[in-house]
Amino acid sequence: MKRLNLSTWSLLHHQMVRYLLVVVVLIGAWAYLRLGQAEDPAFTWRSVIVRAYWPGASARDVEQQVTKVLEKKLQETEHLDFVDSESRPGETLIFVTLAENTPHKEIAEIFYQVRKKIGDIKTQLPEGVIGPFFDDEWGDTYGSVYALTGEGYTYAQLRDYADRLRVELLRLSQVGKVNVVGAQAERVTIEFDNEKLYTAGVDPLVIIDTLQKQNAIPAPASVDASGDNVIARVTGDFRSVEAIRDLTINAGGRSFRLGDVTRVVRGYQDPAVYRMRALGQQAVGLEVAMRAQGDILQLGRELDGAVAQARANLPVGMELHQIADQPSVVRDAVHIFMRSLVEALVIVLAVSFVSLGKRAGLVVALCIPLVLAITFAGMVGFNIDLQRISLGALIIALGLLVDDAMIVVESMSVRLDRGWHGLKAAAHAYGATAAPMLTGTLITAAGFMPVGLARSDAGEYTFSLFAVVTLALVASWLVAVFFTPYLGFLLLRARPKEQQHDLYRKPVYRAFRRVVAWCVDHRYKVIVGTFAIFVASLGGLAFVKQQFFPLSERTEIIVDVWLPAGSSFAATEHEVLRLEARLGHDARVRTYSSYIGGGPPHFFLAMLPEQNFKNYAAVVISAQDVDARDALYEDVKRWLADDFPLVRGRAYRFESGPPVGYPVQFRLLGDDPAVMRGIADRMAEVVRAHPDTRDVYNDWNEIVKTVRLEVDQDKARALGVSTQDIGQAVSAMLVGLPVTQYRERDRLIEVMVRASGGGNWSLAALGDLPIRTASGKPVPLGQLVTARYGFEDGRIGRRNGRNMINVRADIRDGVQAPEVSQQIEPRLREIIASLPPGYRIETGGVLEAVQRSQQSLVTVVPLMVLVIVTLLMLQLRSLKSAVRVLISAPLGVVGVVVSLLVFQQPFGFVAMLGAIALAGIIMRNSVILVEQIERFIVQARDPRRAIIEAAVRRLRPIVLTAAATILAMIPLTQAAFWKPMAVSMMGGVLIATLLTLVFEPAMYAAWFGVARGAAPTPRAPAAAAARTSAAASVDELGHALLANAARGHLDGVQRALHAGAPADFLGPNQETALMFAARFGHFAVCRALLAAGAQPARRNAAGATAADHAAARGHADLAQILQTQ
Repeated sequence: MKRLNLSTWSLLHHQMVRYLLVVVVLIGAWAYLRLGQAEDPAFTWRSVIVRAYWPGASARDVEQQVTKVLEKKLQETEHLDFVDSESRPGETLIFVTLAENTPHKEIAEIFYQVRKKIGDIKTQLPEGVIGPFFDDEWGDTYGSVYALTGEGYTYAQLRDYADRLRVELLRLSQVGKVNVVGAQAERVTIEFDNEKLYTAGVDPLVIIDTLQKQNAIPAPASVDASGDNVIARVTGDFRSVEAIRDLTINAGGRSFRLGDVTRVVRGYQDPAVYRMRALGQQAVGLEVAMRAQGDILQLGRELDGAVAQARANLPVGMELHQIADQPSVVRDAVHIFMRSLVEALVIVLAVSFVSLGKRAGLVVALCIPLVLAITFAGMVGFNIDLQRISLGALIIALGLLVDDAMIVVESMSVRLDRGWHGLKAAAHAYGATAAPMLTGTLITAAGFMPVGLARSDAGEYTFSLFAVVTLALVASWLVAVFFTPYLGFLLLRARPKEQQHDLYRKPVYRAFRRVVAWCVDHRYKVIVGTFAIFVASLGGLAFVKQQFFPLSERTEIIVDVWLPAGSSFAATEHEVLRLEARLGHDARVRTYSSYIGGGPPHFFLAMLPEQNFKNYAAVVISAQDVDARDALYEDVKRWLADDFPLVRGRAYRFESGPPVGYPVQFRLLGDDPAVMRGIADRMAEVVRAHPDTRDVYNDWNEIVKTVRLEVDQDKARALGVSTQDIGQAVSAMLVGLPVTQYRERDRLIEVMVRASGGGNWSLAALGDLPIRTASGKPVPLGQLVTARYGFEDGRIGRRNGRNMINVRADIRDGVQAPEVSQQIEPRLREIIASLPPGYRIETGGVLEAVQRSQQSLVTVVPLMVLVIVTLLMLQLRSLKSAVRVLISAPLGVVGVVVSLLVFQQPFGFVAMLGAIALAGIIMRNSVILVEQIERFIVQARDPRRAIIEAAVRRLRPIVLTAAATILAMIPLTQAAFWKPMAVSMMGGVLIATLLTLVFEPAMYAAWFGVARGAAPTPRAPAAAAARTSAAASVDELGHALLANAARGHLDGVQRALHAGAPADFLGPNQETALMFAARFGHFAVCRALLAAGAQPARRNAAGATAADHAAARGHADLAQILQTQ
């Protein structure tokens, strides 16, 4: 059966090809317009947060009675990586994190099982525990954040307008979620004076009981009247604050109006739990998340219109500010990347026109939009948006995708100059280049497999690099074998004979021919020298800085403000106001917003969640540009160090990629907290001693002040007072007791009862608190309890059921976190050696993330090697040849190391992707060169001459592709994220090009034992002694037999034999088809030739038999078979 030649088919069906050209262009344009746009690729959040409250319990009680109970059940979670917990006074916070290789489709089910498991053991928790509550939606990114402010407006008024705007925004087609942020919970507080109530004879419990009964909504009754069911409702619940004041209290035979014996006020939760400020004013915010598979730019347009309309309808004095604007960030980022893509495209086109000429360059230029069109269509099909990774992948692919088109155009041009018809030239180009080009394309794509199949957070983040490059490479091959011949047929012309000359006899090629000849004749010097350079580069890798992901180019700075454990909300807010005063008049600041008591909205992918704590606040500063951000960042760090002595402050900029947190971290795991604190202090001293660390601290150094009220139970019982009575009285005085709820429209407002002064009571006055006895007379609290002042843990950390202390640090600018951690690790060995049994120190932070990501890549490398070897075997049909090609793959490391050292770039996850991809590029060039060598060997050339001429023929396409790839990377060097990869690939491609053209010929000659010296003049085949037309036919069949035998094409060998080719046809150097087949280990072909009468004892011009050829190439089994024939 005749094989399909796509190039010939395209030239025989012009109309169909023109139609497909138009279809491809139209589909590509449609796909480009359909592509979504995003700042970063989609990322799966693999953590669920479990939170529970136990009011009044100490951190130790919470840990023992709540945290441990929950942890034991959570450790049964499938695909679990670790369970981290924080036990604080009155609450527990547990992070359940799944392994990075957890299948995406299983995550939702696992999170459901977490809820179910905790629900099954809620009855095992102590009485009074509230929750647990779950948060597994932290992965939602609220990229647009707005703040409503207004001088003189209350929080309630701001919230009303925020609620109205929320309803309007939810109507937009691209909006998925809208949440109100920073709204203050309203309270109705009933404050009573104990002395005043005692004088009036009113028991506070009577007030509480009356409030609850009056505000109850009893179940309605139904009356059947004349066939109609009439519902009877009893009213009396509170409809206004004034109704609460007018409530009648009956006590001691008298009636009192509640407002006469207490103070009833409507206000807000005091102290507050979470508060937002914007541009120095109190604010209520709105966070907006895009719907799934939405268009971020369309979202931005819709939000701009809705917000403009809302601003026009706001009352005088109220303002709506935009704090975060992801659509504009994406718009600017995509614009920059598209500009880089266009610049890279112009560079590639310039290389094509300058090197190939106008017509040939135009053919290559027309192929590029066709490849991009097919790639865009593939991206739509696989739901890949235009974002940081996919756009970078397109730029990387640009330099690679022109190679196939250049090879085909060059092959056609050479044949046209020889007078071949366009159809014949295209058919020859397909037959000679299609298979090795496809193998090379698939090998290059396989080089990106670790990126696409790495089961890690970093692998998921960069998956689109593999997908887009593979799509572009496969599309480039399809265009090269189908559309390029047609375009070449239309545009390429044979040059006039007087302008034709042997291209490969120009001075450049003559000089290069001499270089290759020297390398072939001095092959071992070249191999040893190359190996020495490779080993030296491995040594140089130790001097390259390590990195995970580079800094983002977003203009925000996040400032974490931590006060000592036990600090009040007011104290935290005071420090935030001081910092805001510095920012309010700084021209470098575009906007700033503060979040007291908790973290900011999750407006950027690489943000870690911060939970609500009274002693914590976050300030988000948006600078005018990146330069202003960096200058402001240094100033903020100096302010925190010099002017905020009570604050443990941390300023940081966003990093690209999955979030990590503090760059340098070491974990201590053990049992005894006292022992662990001593070890952690020693660890902190070691970390602090490193000159590149900053702001070192450990997270289990928080101690809170406590006062324990020890009840004299005998005296309390004598007076008829219980521990519960005392606890309620203290709570009512200091915090307040919720007694009922005031219902207003769609809101429930808590009604609280507390003693006058509330949180303003001092500990010294605590002893004077009146406690009502069974007789109704008050007794000072100090007569019933003894106050014991002391300290207790403010936080207890655990990981996987063991106590944990984290020692964390930031680093100075200009150094890389993995390098700092690796330098600290040896200094911790003395501490590690002295650890008690069962204690251990683990490295965390960026170094741990780097090691995990690298391990995920390395895990896929065996599969990549298997795929590449399989492709090589399919193409070369010789294990020995495949192994020889594989040996060249790591040599790109030389260029990577040199370029990173010269340009002072770190070797991180992104640069590693480039280094791995280089292996595919090197092997691609090697495969095509080997195919060229073996084709020349078959075409009546001795092996040495074939090696030299093949290298000369591949010089121009290899150099042009390398130039296009290197120059196309230049725009990427302007992007902080891609610069390490661009630099590594530029250096790697440059060195890989030299190795392919110089080292590969020497390696091939050494590997297959090619003779040195001048090429002997090939003898004429015996069958060509007397040249007649019949002999010419036999000669053509004989050469066809040789070619098919060398390539292992059994069908071609059998067809040639059947058509009359002699089984022992003599080729160059008296070589027979059996010798060629034996050389490359083609068992099936050898058997067919032997069956057709081929003589295994025949010798070539050098005196070698077919068995000798097989043995020289390592095919021992085949050699033994041939020797026995």
